[in-house]
Amino acid sequence: MTKDLTSGSPLKVILLFSLPLVLGNLFQQFYALADTIIVGRFCGVSALASVGATGSVNYLILGFVIGVCNGFAIPIAQLFGARDYSDLRRHVANAAWLCIAASVVLTISTVALTRPMMQLMQTPDDIIDGAVIYIGWIFAGIPFIFLYNMVAAIMRALGDSKTPLYFLILTSALNIGLDLLFIIPFQMGVLGAALATDISQVISGVLSFIYLSRKFDVLKMQKSDFAYSKKACARLLGIGIPMGLQCSITAIGSVIMQWAVNVLGSTAVAAVTAAGKTQGLLTVPMESVGTAMATYAGQNLGASRMDRVRQGVNSAMLIILIYGVASAFVLHFTDVQIMSLFLDTAKEVDIVAMGREYLFWNSVFFVPLGALIVWRYTIQGLGFSSLAMLAGVAEMVARTAVAIVLVPVLGYFGAELSNPAAWIAACLFLYPAYRWTCRQLDNRLLTARLHIQGDHAETVL
Repeated sequence: MTKDLTSGSPLKVILLFSLPLVLGNLFQQFYALADTIIVGRFCGVSALASVGATGSVNYLILGFVIGVCNGFAIPIAQLFGARDYSDLRRHVANAAWLCIAASVVLTISTVALTRPMMQLMQTPDDIIDGAVIYIGWIFAGIPFIFLYNMVAAIMRALGDSKTPLYFLILTSALNIGLDLLFIIPFQMGVLGAALATDISQVISGVLSFIYLSRKFDVLKMQKSDFAYSKKACARLLGIGIPMGLQCSITAIGSVIMQWAVNVLGSTAVAAVTAAGKTQGLLTVPMESVGTAMATYAGQNLGASRMDRVRQGVNSAMLIILIYGVASAFVLHFTDVQIMSLFLDTAKEVDIVAMGREYLFWNSVFFVPLGALIVWRYTIQGLGFSSLAMLAGVAEMVARTAVAIVLVPVLGYFGAELSNPAAWIAACLFLYPAYRWTCRQLDNRLLTARLHIQGDHAETVL
């Protein structure tokens, strides 16, 4: 079930590892999009805007959860690459304890603060009640979001990118089926969409955990593995918290931008929602290559193969360049068709026009987006997640500046420039950060080799 990424052609290894991630992330998108599509089609534009208005808050909290889980998996990938299976199991067990504690705190706090958060963002009065209902119930499912994402991250750290895909397919099918059941015959509106997401997440999390515990021999736990380890927790938190904060810090900029868009009215909110969901589908392969690079970099660092890390980054950049240009070209001809998933494009002409304009200005910058994804995930896989968090700060600052300066002056066009500005700002930070990280690790590995050679020479003498 495990897979070693420390040998073979880097381009081939990354592509083969990424393909299941692409499919998995697409199903995860459909899993998330099912609510938007079915609500938009069967409950109207107002309900669509209610769900869309929660997007940035959703990413703020759940992005933190997913970031933490992916961060916890980095030391596991490094230990797997180093073949230190005993310490690997200790880290898995301590990651589980940390996830349980964090899920309790986050669930209670976010559910209690749902309405104040939506009010703070100046959510329009005609959609705030639906937004509060939807996101409140989504937050109630945080423990199972932790469960699934931690299990999936562990599987990927061990080189298995296929099994999480199978569970996502199951979850997506369940979510869509329950959405249709709750929204059409039961007429539960946005509440039905949220409950469908929660139920499918519970099933996915529980089943994936059962599979992980039974099928991965390297994770056959002994009683001693479950003991609290201060060293393991410190290492996990040292990588996981910055990765979670990086997602949340990036999301803060999105929250501020959502606030600026909310001020423009529910039509602008619906347009950004439809365009953003469309863009999310097109950028899934780039995110998947990034996720693959985190595991690839972690395993190869564990094997002391920084040369392969650099080769892998170059291969990933080639993939990003080709895909970024091709996807922007394809989007130009298919944007209306994809947006038709979320709303009636024949009736909502103004929303479609605004959505197409938003997509154009974002797709022009797909290659910088892909580059920042590769550099960020590679840096995280190498254990320097604090640097990736600072890149999130750069994105937040750029989006905030656009929201405060450009949106009041340029209106909706200013909102269209927020993502490109954030991506460029992150790239300007991440490229030199990646180069610095590689030099630091080269020096560490060289020092370790010299130390080993010195010890060997002394032994011979």
